[in-house]
Amino acid sequence: MMPTASQEFLRAARLLPPCLRAEALNLPDSIINGAEEIRLRTGRAPSVIIGGEEIEVLSSHIVTASELQLVLEIATRASAHTYADSIKMGYVTAEGGCRLGLCGTAVAEGNKISALRRLSSICIRIPREKRGCADAVIKELTDGGFRSTLIVSPPGGGKTTLLRELVRILSDSGKRISLADERSEVAGTFEGQPCFDVGARTDILTGAPKSEGIFLLLRTMAPQIIAFDEITAPSDIEAAETAANCGVSILATAHANGISDLKQRPLYRKLIDRRIFGKVVVIENIKGVRRYTVEELA
Repeated sequence: MMPTASQEFLRAARLLPPCLRAEALNLPDSIINGAEEIRLRTGRAPSVIIGGEEIEVLSSHIVTASELQLVLEIATRASAHTYADSIKMGYVTAEGGCRLGLCGTAVAEGNKISALRRLSSICIRIPREKRGCADAVIKELTDGGFRSTLIVSPPGGGKTTLLRELVRILSDSGKRISLADERSEVAGTFEGQPCFDVGARTDILTGAPKSEGIFLLLRTMAPQIIAFDEITAPSDIEAAETAANCGVSILATAHANGISDLKQRPLYRKLIDRRIFGKVVVIENIKGVRRYTVEELA
């Protein structure tokens, strides 16, 4: 009997070619319910990421280049040209907030990638809505009023999932939140409608680079909190600092193992030196079980 797939896994499976989709939906419940990513590489069997570990599945199925191209066609609804800007940056966000990481042959113009062709691998990230994952930290983050908070963990640690849940809770508690959702992974917005519940008082901007999106939201939406995923560039920090100087609180994420790791990285050290954030939520993934710790950022 075919297991009942979670809605999140089902969204990801719909992006697969029909034959591979049917095989994926017949995987054991433990894989379907725990999978965080589906990885496809030409000449290799598919694999999934569970608890940070990559596990080969469907060993009898060898992925072909034409199957990778079909995945991209399904994700873009056979209109890859309309996604050209994101494809050249190595990703596409499909309906439901599933992000496809793309790898293949880059076409360069000068020092910049202008296109990506002949796909060799695709990583399908499976976004999950986990009600209750913020229960362990929400009281510490809101006692005395919400202060700007940074969520940190290594890649795949659950930052986006926690960010999504905190946005929902803070929004439903009465805070006016603007979400700069560059790759539409947090809200999963498709044709103007969010796939995930991010709260009743959340305004969502998708598609814009984070720094530009933050400035736009400051000008147009009068937010009390601006939320965004993944600080990756100095421009993100500059925009966050501008928002903080305007009296807006920030809720964001960054790749790090903890505060000591943040301090060792030149980019993130600016966050500490400029005192943009008051608190840090550190996520530890211990054999697939996530532990959340709130620390003051002195």
